[in-house]
Amino acid sequence: KTRIVDLAGKTVTPGFTDSHCHIFGIGEREVTLNLEGTKTREDFLAKVKERVVQTARNKWITGRGWIETFWKPPQFPTRADLDKIAPDNPVFLTRADGHAAIVNSAALKLANIDNHTPDPFGGQILKTNSDPNGMLLDNAMDLVAKNIPKPTEAETEQALLKGIDREIKLGWCEIQNAGSELLDQEIIRRAYAARKVKLRMINAAYGPGEAANALLKNGATLNAFDHRFTQRTIKVIFDGALGSRGAALLAPYSDKADTSGFLTQKPDELRPMFEEALRRGIQVETHAIGDRANRLILDLYEQAFKAVPPGERKIQEPRWRVEHAQILTEQDLPRFGRLGVIASMQPSHAISDLFFAPARLGIERLAGAYAWNSLIKSGAIICGGSDAPVERGEPMIEFYAAVTRCPLPEHGLPVGAPSGVELRSEQNSGQDVRRAHRQDAYVPPQPEGWHPEQAVSREQALRMFTSNAAYAASEENDKGSIEVGKLADFTVLSADIMKIPGPEILKTHCEMTVIGGEIVYGDR
Repeated sequence: KTRIVDLAGKTVTPGFTDSHCHIFGIGEREVTLNLEGTKTREDFLAKVKERVVQTARNKWITGRGWIETFWKPPQFPTRADLDKIAPDNPVFLTRADGHAAIVNSAALKLANIDNHTPDPFGGQILKTNSDPNGMLLDNAMDLVAKNIPKPTEAETEQALLKGIDREIKLGWCEIQNAGSELLDQEIIRRAYAARKVKLRMINAAYGPGEAANALLKNGATLNAFDHRFTQRTIKVIFDGALGSRGAALLAPYSDKADTSGFLTQKPDELRPMFEEALRRGIQVETHAIGDRANRLILDLYEQAFKAVPPGERKIQEPRWRVEHAQILTEQDLPRFGRLGVIASMQPSHAISDLFFAPARLGIERLAGAYAWNSLIKSGAIICGGSDAPVERGEPMIEFYAAVTRCPLPEHGLPVGAPSGVELRSEQNSGQDVRRAHRQDAYVPPQPEGWHPEQAVSREQALRMFTSNAAYAASEENDKGSIEVGKLADFTVLSADIMKIPGPEILKTHCEMTVIGGEIVYGDR
């Protein structure tokens, strides 16, 4: 019998999809030392010290979520900071972006890292006066991480289920999980088989490596477990992050002229995998943040498309993606639409990064940073995600960021920037904005936001998290809109986000999550 539910004036949208998140990371943040929201270095160290007191000597202390952006001064912590409070425990604390970690001397010793240790390819051991200072970037993190005892399968499943429970309560009906290893995939499948999971998931396998090789060999899994689980994507990480200066730029960082970031994969080693993916009907999504990384990955995609023409592909329209696509040159921006490459972007990155992006990039490169509107106008399709646990992972924060480009109220406005950097927003063309921004002194952004010409309309924002997300997964015939014949996935919100004032979006919350016609959260 059909059940009638009176929503009492609440707003119903198609089920929201997080097109880019890390579900195990979300869960691990909930079950390990959660450093999200630490407002000062002292606050950060106090939380770590509290965990040290609770931990036996010589046992590892791990955690995630810290970010120095809002500390005063906004500087990375050091191993000396950790040594003072944790002299007898190896410590490994991952920055919120997942592309850097701070470790103490005990952890460095276990990894045999000293001032003679060379940087690995695609990573960097940061040093002060030639000595490692405890900060490890990207592939350098693995030098220490490989010594940390791996969680049990039961602990990994616990993290998975905690992460999924959080997503459903926030109103996400589907997630697109941006990377997994073989054991992760086995645990996910077991959880679905045991009917422990209601959330829909599009899962990606990390590549190159054994997870990607297995996917290429065995082929895609489509709509398993009652249309809840699909795996047809390889996830590549091609550079680092902007905040830790690992994003690969075409020119040096404006605030550190001795580096332009780095690639984390060798292009020549990706070409055979990309061509095989086209022949096998496997989607590819690649993390690329810096303008150099974005240019090179678009080059690699284009070369693969030419090497394997449509007649030789299992799926003629592959819908490959670039994850983040944060910093683009004017000449590369229109290539997304021309090549049919989807830009998978996370609006909250723009309103978080505005506190350091001007310093990292300088004025000229800001013109192509977080350029949502320009991408759409050039013919690209953008699917929207959160990148949780890098960001908080809340759909209303992402929607707010997409339509306002304003920082969250608790973050305030940037309080300083290097000479020549000015964030004032003006409603005019991008060319005029760039000219207007060439100032000698810093001026705080106006209330209407940061580069408002790159904000999107509310309809466009809604599409990013619904119909465009479905398109990015090649499932637009089943999901993404409320239509007869499509899956009955709905997100019920406390207010009409298409009409309320911008600041009110952040006060809006999920009242109910419906997946496949079943109320999985908020039943009345």
